[in-house]
Amino acid sequence: MCNHHDILRSDNRDLQELENQVSRRDFLTKTSLGIGALALGSLLGTDKAWGNIKGSDADTILESYNKNRLGLPHHLPKAKRIVYLFQSGGPSQMDLFDYKPKLVDMFGKDLPPSIRQGQRLTGMSADQTVFPIAPSIFKFKQYGESRAWVSEMMPYLSEVVDDICFVKSMQTDAINHDPAITFLQTGNQLPGRPSIGSWLSYGLGSDNDNLPTFITLISKNGKGQPLYSRLWGNGFLPTEHQGVQFRSGKDPVLYLNDPENYDGTDRRRMLDYLERLNGVQGDVYGDPEINARMAQYEMAFRMQTSVPEVTDLSDEPDYIFDMYGEDSRDPGTYAANCLMARKLLEKDVKFVQLYHQGWDQHIGCPGGVKSQSKKTDQANAALLKDLKQRGMLEDTLVVWGGEFGRTVYSQGQLTEKNYGRDHHPKAFTMWMAGAGVKPGFTYGETDDFSYNVVKDPVHVHDFHATLLHLFGIDHERLIFKHQGRRFRLTDVHGNVVKDLLS
Repeated sequence: MCNHHDILRSDNRDLQELENQVSRRDFLTKTSLGIGALALGSLLGTDKAWGNIKGSDADTILESYNKNRLGLPHHLPKAKRIVYLFQSGGPSQMDLFDYKPKLVDMFGKDLPPSIRQGQRLTGMSADQTVFPIAPSIFKFKQYGESRAWVSEMMPYLSEVVDDICFVKSMQTDAINHDPAITFLQTGNQLPGRPSIGSWLSYGLGSDNDNLPTFITLISKNGKGQPLYSRLWGNGFLPTEHQGVQFRSGKDPVLYLNDPENYDGTDRRRMLDYLERLNGVQGDVYGDPEINARMAQYEMAFRMQTSVPEVTDLSDEPDYIFDMYGEDSRDPGTYAANCLMARKLLEKDVKFVQLYHQGWDQHIGCPGGVKSQSKKTDQANAALLKDLKQRGMLEDTLVVWGGEFGRTVYSQGQLTEKNYGRDHHPKAFTMWMAGAGVKPGFTYGETDDFSYNVVKDPVHVHDFHATLLHLFGIDHERLIFKHQGRRFRLTDVHGNVVKDLLS
């Protein structure tokens, strides 16, 4: 057991000056408790937007909301929580969802310049003198009442197409992996901006005081382009809004457990003492990051109890594991992470981010698509079914997609059974399901080569604007001032795609 002191003492002259201010600190703390409690309750309380609200029309309901300190939500939200299934590497839209049967008769022919239109190429295909067309070798069928086209590589997802909103006209500005992934996750190609989850955490607060608002999971059975912690970082937002990575294994969250021979009482006394010291510093310097750091310490303390409980899958029945697939019994796999995501969403974690690497198929595209589909398809469909059977899909937004698409022309060797595909930013497919989006709906259209969007383009900024809208946020009004400039997730761009909304 460690020794602790109830009174702040130091032999350091500078610290003695701070210690003398403790009485002032205590006074300010006691007198601010009433107002502080009200502010904290409006910021963090689950009932602020999801309590028993009387009234029928949207304006009446919205007036009944207990809005937080930022005045959010701006309008009636449809989504309470989100799980983002990010497929790192750029899944080939033509081999999964964007069916182009006319390409079969064009096998090996050069992509017409009128289609390519001098578009930017990566350094990997810039030296090609020809761009031979590579039709997908996979069979496609229409499924469900919506008659959505799905590849044979996604047999499980084909069972739930009537719950899905496909967006086949996505566009991005980035052509290489790192800036493209950074763009999808933060709204900017350059590192340093807050991620989507951090913006939602900042804007809406938490619905669970014992778990982070924003949690990240990375599947261990996916290999490919590297992922960096800045992708779920807080950028210039206060640090308590950064994503927390959960890992498989003995310690799901690093540095969370107490040191040997150190118990919870010791930790609690240490935090109380540290809070007093930081409170004095906060009074002197007025640095909001001091309070943000203390909030993180307190969250870590509460997570010591909550994390072991939420990461324990032993109580899940066999039929749930069977639904998600055999991999779901192996912690850290994509399937296991999908099941873990459902548990976190049940605990009112607002933003759960899954990353799965391995969709970067410059060579051997058919084999790569087959391999990654086998690892992810069943779990994707199971997550939708699981949320739906628990009544959670109606207020949970599910998002699936990568950083860009793939080219119709082959990179490397082209045979009737094999081909590679380069990066393609100007046309790719994502899908959403759940809260506020039209089920059984396909939006947007590409040309016969899946190379150019010919109907209803959706830019990344539009996607972000629409996502925030579903959470009751006007993307032009969620702003953070940093270094003299007002920043937002969508920068100075973006429009809500209202045709996607139910």
